[in-house]
Amino acid sequence: MRSRRHLLQAGMLSGLGMGLADWFAATDVRASATVAKPAKACIFLFMWGGPSQLETFDMKPDAPAEVRGSFNPVSTRVAGMPICEHFTHLAQMTDKLAIVRSLSHDDPAHLSSGHAAVTGQPAPVVKSDATPPSNNDSPHLGSLVSKLRPSEQGVPSFVTLPWKALHPAAPGGEAPGQHGGWLGPAHDGLLLTGDPNAADWKPSSLALPADMSLARLESRVTLLKQLDAQRRQMESDAPLLGRGTDDPTATLRQHQQRAHRLLASPHVRKAFDLAAEPEKVRQRYGRNIHGQSVLMARRLVEHGVPLVSVNWHNDGRNFWDTHVNNFNRLKDDLIPPSDRALSALLEDLEQRGMLDETLVVWVGEFGRKPQINPANAGREHWPFCYSGLMAGGGIRGGTVYGASDKLAAHPIRDPVSPYDFGTTIVHALGMDPETYLPDREGRPRPITAGKVIHPLFTG
Repeated sequence: MRSRRHLLQAGMLSGLGMGLADWFAATDVRASATVAKPAKACIFLFMWGGPSQLETFDMKPDAPAEVRGSFNPVSTRVAGMPICEHFTHLAQMTDKLAIVRSLSHDDPAHLSSGHAAVTGQPAPVVKSDATPPSNNDSPHLGSLVSKLRPSEQGVPSFVTLPWKALHPAAPGGEAPGQHGGWLGPAHDGLLLTGDPNAADWKPSSLALPADMSLARLESRVTLLKQLDAQRRQMESDAPLLGRGTDDPTATLRQHQQRAHRLLASPHVRKAFDLAAEPEKVRQRYGRNIHGQSVLMARRLVEHGVPLVSVNWHNDGRNFWDTHVNNFNRLKDDLIPPSDRALSALLEDLEQRGMLDETLVVWVGEFGRKPQINPANAGREHWPFCYSGLMAGGGIRGGTVYGASDKLAAHPIRDPVSPYDFGTTIVHALGMDPETYLPDREGRPRPITAGKVIHPLFTG
């Protein structure tokens, strides 16, 4: 970890013959707490597709009918903090929430703006739905945690479920920014796929083959360790020139070692055992793919996973990309499971004494256009103004930050970029936003691209 000030020092040292690689090696890499009491974990709820600000947390009941739509605001636990009437559970928990109503950027493309949402940094190619993931992507926020605040309990440092965010209509398909990026594959997250609400669902990443016992697995691990030691000895006798940090053999070994550790650990297997949750709790989160994914996220942070990203799923009908039938889709398919899961999570974390140390984030990649399309009752992409939520982890509850104009089209006070939003998450987790880290080629890269929104914090 290196700050901008330290980077200038490194530049002076280079004049004395000490290169950046030597400088990085000369000092250790660790997270520097920048808040009095940093959050221990983060549950990042990524509302893939772009939720409408006008039907969620920035309603405009006095706007013209072609803007305000058919939903009404409802009073909440916090006076002067109305939200959409269909967030019936969350309305009783707004004292836990900080609503940011002034998120804004100018990228209308799902993939590149998705990169900005989950990394806090611009995509290598902006305004593009045709650019797939690459080694030039910025690391996911979870990958930064894996590097700077790794788990110390044997569990993964970064888990994503229930899928990698994809857009079927986008030429690039998978959104960039969902892996280790320039930090390298060692900091990719563990991906849990499938529907956790299904009766037969099990984490595929932790499943042993039918003919493999734990004892047999241990014997194989021992053999691999012996072979690896022999390989290292051979390489020290005859160094391999030109092998960089992207050596596929080294990468494979890293993934094998991580898989073996996970498979052999009772603590890890217990963390992923969703069936251990009481049925009453599972019902409270919602017996659907999103609700059970959020419950799994709570279970994982409780067992020591520092960052879990829950990507809104695509089951073919209830994607947040509401170009068509916006109001019925939100009322029937999208808001109810989101409302139920988020409110259950906040309540559950508070009851377990975990809310103060767990940052909860709810945000999409952009919002929706104020003017409703009269032909299909849909709303188009609108990155210029949208809303996001934070709660727990030192965040000041019951607050609204920023404001939009009378149509929720543009911020009129305290604009916030997705880079500011991501930098604030980094800050809340006790990582210094001024940090630089070496990329795969040893070049220093900043881990943030914005500024911290300090008024969101309690202290």
